[in-house]
Amino acid sequence: MASGTLSQSEIDRLLGGSSNFQFAGAVEESPVQMYDFRRPHRVSKERLRTLEAIYERLVKSLESWVIGRVRGQIEMRLQGVEQFSFGEFTLSLPTPCASFICDINDSGGQLGIVDIGEDFAFFLIDRLFGGSGRQLSMSRPLTRVERMALRGLVEKVNSLLAECWSDYIKMSLDISSFESFPDILLQSANRDDPVLVANIEVVAGDVSTLMLVCLPFAVLDKFFTNTGPRSVANATGSEHERAVSRALAESSLRATRVDVSARLPEFRMSLRDLASLSHGGVITTGLPSNSPIRVMVGDQERFAGTAGRVGHKLSIRLEGALAEAGEVKSPSPIVPQFDASAIAAAIQSQPITAE
Repeated sequence: MASGTLSQSEIDRLLGGSSNFQFAGAVEESPVQMYDFRRPHRVSKERLRTLEAIYERLVKSLESWVIGRVRGQIEMRLQGVEQFSFGEFTLSLPTPCASFICDINDSGGQLGIVDIGEDFAFFLIDRLFGGSGRQLSMSRPLTRVERMALRGLVEKVNSLLAECWSDYIKMSLDISSFESFPDILLQSANRDDPVLVANIEVVAGDVSTLMLVCLPFAVLDKFFTNTGPRSVANATGSEHERAVSRALAESSLRATRVDVSARLPEFRMSLRDLASLSHGGVITTGLPSNSPIRVMVGDQERFAGTAGRVGHKLSIRLEGALAEAGEVKSPSPIVPQFDASAIAAAIQSQPITAE
């Protein structure tokens, strides 16, 4: 029991049943959150969006490829990308399954798994051998011939994985074996190893199933540990080498050419005048010489300017950059000159000659 006496106010609150009073040493309860140290949560929302974009690209390419092979209507949709342990992944597979085990080259013996799904596997086999593709109720392991028929699909998935991940990680996958029973599949890796699983929904005729693509986190570690969405190499070498590299990059950038054009304000003319135009005709715009001109860089409006003349050449004076709403953001201290003969209509004394 804590030593000391209670004050009169504390006695009054105690007898009054006040819930705000706490004895000395009392600990306020806090909500308990479960945390699995064997499978730490490593996929943030930003990373998850990037992962979904990567696998959406894979799904669209794979869908087009499969449609061309079976010559039938097939829909593939990415249901999601989730983190599991390898043991949880194998428990989610049916018995028998249709799982191809793939060696990931230069990864220290890491394995990837592509599970086609039993229903989708028999649908593909039926179509590839000239069948109608109707749903077949079969619950048996695939034969050696059937596995060979599906091997092309898995090789395509492996090539698409390497292509879609090429911006972040260099990987190459080769099919090493096939397994029909998840219990045996579990022996190929540690059951507590974290893996990333992409769930791809496949709808083909009467068949609706899931195709799973499993990759170990050990291979994708570079993607999750980098601070940016893409891995950027740190500057290495001596100070002189970095200066030379920077100078080369700047010279290449400055030598890049972009299309710059000028757009005149809109003006109206009758269809009668438009129909009477011929070679050598003159269009009178009625625009004052100080009419504002929008300067296009590529296909985007970037600057506001006015038409003018420098010597015997037509030119544009930039008044400032354009904000998203179209207003001038700030005056530009630099006044570059562009050769733009199309702006002659902005100068009342120099109308455009129709060609």
